[in-house]
Amino acid sequence: MKSKYSFILFNQRKNKTFNYRPRFSKENEEVTDGEAPEKHDFISKWEQTRTSKRRVKGAMSIRTLLLILVLLLICMYILDSKFN
Repeated sequence: MKSKYSFILFNQRKNKTFNYRPRFSKENEEVTDGEAPEKHDFISKWEQTRTSKRRVKGAMSIRTLLLILVLLLICMYILDSKFN
């Protein structure tokens, strides 16, 4: 006797496939009225700023702040022990 479940065990579903074409790929790039170089320039600048490390000039590093915090706590402990 064949049951309807034996068919399901041996026939597995296949993954879905899609016909996706990216809008902004190098293969689809077309130069029209000087618009593409401006877009390309914007994209390259954005990629450069996205990948570069962001550093704020004049800001203290975390190590310096932690060192100041530890020194402050030590000073507070010493002053508290002297006055009590």
